[in-house]
Amino acid sequence: MRILIAPDKFKGSLTAAEAAAAIAEGALRVYPDAVATQFPIADGGEGTLEAAVAAGFEERLNAVVGPILAPLGAAWAIRKDDGGSVAAVIETAQASGLADMEPTPENALRAHSYGCGQLIAAALDAGATEIVLGLGGSAMSDGGSGALRALGLKPLDRAGNVVPLGGGSLADVVSLDTSGLDPRLAAATFRIAVDVRNPLYGPNGAAHVFSPQKGADAEGVELLDAGLRNWASVLREATGRDVNVPGAGAAGGFPASFLAFTNAALEGGFALVAGLTGLAKELAEAELVITGEGSMDSQSLTGKAPIALADAARERGIPVIVVAGRILVTMEDLTGHGVVAAAQLLDVAPSPEEAIANAAKYLAWATSQVLEGA
Repeated sequence: MRILIAPDKFKGSLTAAEAAAAIAEGALRVYPDAVATQFPIADGGEGTLEAAVAAGFEERLNAVVGPILAPLGAAWAIRKDDGGSVAAVIETAQASGLADMEPTPENALRAHSYGCGQLIAAALDAGATEIVLGLGGSAMSDGGSGALRALGLKPLDRAGNVVPLGGGSLADVVSLDTSGLDPRLAAATFRIAVDVRNPLYGPNGAAHVFSPQKGADAEGVELLDAGLRNWASVLREATGRDVNVPGAGAAGGFPASFLAFTNAALEGGFALVAGLTGLAKELAEAELVITGEGSMDSQSLTGKAPIALADAARERGIPVIVVAGRILVTMEDLTGHGVVAAAQLLDVAPSPEEAIANAAKYLAWATSQVLEGA
């Protein structure tokens, strides 16, 4: 039997690669002669870099400026194909992640994406002509302005001074000095993984929907929203492009600057990563798919990686088994996506705390049990 083991991360306990290894251990206890292919998946957010590296991209590490100026090391990945083209994968969470910032009202205004721009510069230096940007876990609400500043853009206030980094300063921008903008941006293709439909600003925009979890208080939300609204106006005046489109509000509005100044396209995260990593080839050879994630809930059913994979397997007539940390949807919900059996770590662990602390052990165990019963 050829088993494709393709989980997403179990957030807070296992990376997708670690989860795949644990599931493989459990599957091989039941089917010791099976060919178990471990293939971490992601939907364009955190974990995209890991999935790319698992699929053959070369991981690199650069020193960058973190989301509130403290330096940190940020990973990214690169691959040169047989035709000579070079693709890079960059995650906003690596250089400008919420994990590297205390979410306070002050920091929510100061946080920026400058480090992401430094990674893009490193990718361009390495010859990348296609850059995939995975959004998720971001700290900033700066409309991608920090990233473009790292690439030479200068946002100016009325006095002609460069404004401070961070979304809290965007309302003061009146013009852009583009004379130093890296010319290589115009020749590169940017593919931005976006699964949300939020616009850049407004009641459903980046500030109102996402900045409170980054520490913004009520006053900060309004200031950030006004800044993003102004940023869109300044970008439109400079480039003629309207950036307040569905999806532009992801990662603190990060796509907006790239929609204005580069050849950028917003793409569904799972499909983008699947194409990048060669998932279709692995699916074509599989007789059974095992997938999962930390929490299988109602959000999972809206196209998150495990369910999107299940749908793709169902179209090919391949049965799917789900093993998750917890399952908060019904089996009927899962059956509609081609899932034939499911198990959760909470079924085998004595407590939620134990399930998190020893997730690999219980994931292998739950996998064995569900396969024995399937």
